[in-house]
Amino acid sequence: MNLSAAQKQIYIDRSGQATAGILLMWLLLMAAKNPAAFAAQTTIGLTYGATIALIALGYTMVYGIIELINFAHADVFMFGSMISMQIIVTTGITADSGVLAKAAIIVVALVVCMVSCATINVVIEKIAYKPLRNAPPLAPLITAIGMSFILANLAQKIWGPSQVSVPDLLGNATLFGNVRLKDMFVILLTVPLLYGLNWFVSSTKQGKAMRATAQDQGAAAIMGIDVNRTISLTFLLGGLLAGAGGVMYALVNTTTVWNSGFKNGLFAFTAAVLGGIGNLTGAVVGAIMLGLIASYSSLYIGDRWVDVVIFSILVIVLVFRPTGLLGENSVARA
Repeated sequence: MNLSAAQKQIYIDRSGQATAGILLMWLLLMAAKNPAAFAAQTTIGLTYGATIALIALGYTMVYGIIELINFAHADVFMFGSMISMQIIVTTGITADSGVLAKAAIIVVALVVCMVSCATINVVIEKIAYKPLRNAPPLAPLITAIGMSFILANLAQKIWGPSQVSVPDLLGNATLFGNVRLKDMFVILLTVPLLYGLNWFVSSTKQGKAMRATAQDQGAAAIMGIDVNRTISLTFLLGGLLAGAGGVMYALVNTTTVWNSGFKNGLFAFTAAVLGGIGNLTGAVVGAIMLGLIASYSSLYIGDRWVDVVIFSILVIVLVFRPTGLLGENSVARA
């Protein structure tokens, strides 16, 4: 029987929905057997997914504007974790310090890291990407890879090749059941950031300029939009989110290292592609899904199989739905 392309896609979508339903039923059975463990892993998955979402949004915003995969973005995130570690260690705040002191240093670290990472991202765009705006696509892609190596090796030179420890300011306290305070901290901090970005892109004049530039740079320029400033703003917003993600990564894991951007960046890029590269909502959905998949795989299958499961799902999605789960909905692009 010959099916049209639309009919084939409908069949694939329904098959995917059926498979997802079966997996959901299996997860519910596992949850019924050990509710406490399931709840704890769900929270951990949401925490990791929230952190990955902050990185994935940077990838997808830049791609939505200039169709460039900014591989250096993951290393900007790494710089955020390193700078936050340096601030905490330099001030001498420890796990035994008072609550107000710890809260104050976390706020300071967030502000400094977000501003620093935004500045780094904008500088990268100005010196490395802007001169190649009209170059063949391969040139900026190679440049992005080169900038990634430069940032990673610069961090290694500054902070050394070994892991560095961060005082456990959030502790291991639990709020209810096995849900940790640090997990709730990440989720409660990430949600306003994601909401703020969505509001900015959808409701402000500059956000509308970003969406117009993503649609058609030439037409946007004719309508009076400063395309270069809009692109720089996109990199700035991505850097702000990466800096916040770096702080949360350091606080939750209590360690960081010069190459921490590689794996986390790879996962964030995977999340962006999984949700639909260029789609803000898709990046968040893909990141949350990836975090939960990683967490459940670690619990029910084993740590060594986490990467295999994640990238197997990615391959399957791209084979049968190349645009990602949410596709490239132009109205939702940055």
